[in-house]
Amino acid sequence: MLSKKSQYAFKALAYLVEKRNDGPVLISEIAEHKKIPLKFLENILLELKKADILDSKKGKGGGYFLKENPENVKLAKIIRLVNGPIAMLPCVSLNFYEKCEDCNEDHCGLHDVLIEVRDVSLRILESKTLMDLID
Repeated sequence: MLSKKSQYAFKALAYLVEKRNDGPVLISEIAEHKKIPLKFLENILLELKKADILDSKKGKGGGYFLKENPENVKLAKIIRLVNGPIAMLPCVSLNFYEKCEDCNEDHCGLHDVLIEVRDVSLRILESKTLMDLID
């Protein structure tokens, strides 16, 4: 399940994509229009800024804006950044792999099925960008 944090990140990013030609956008404007708690949003936007997806401008006319072209930002990147692994189990994760303590991956039907789920999910999330979030 997509975390609330990821959902808020996608809502905020979609809003910034829609406003990309209007200059920097205040956090309070994003929070109000997308119904995101302000303190939560501040932390999310700071993470996205540290990852070079967003940038900000201080002072009059300041706010957040997209640093990267939204057509180049894959949804998988945002999920991994904000939420962590895309895979449903650590033993099938590509970037956050951990061996299960009580499982033999060579003979685990759940492992095999969830690899397929991961691959299909990744195929979609790696083909979709921030531009796909707007109408």
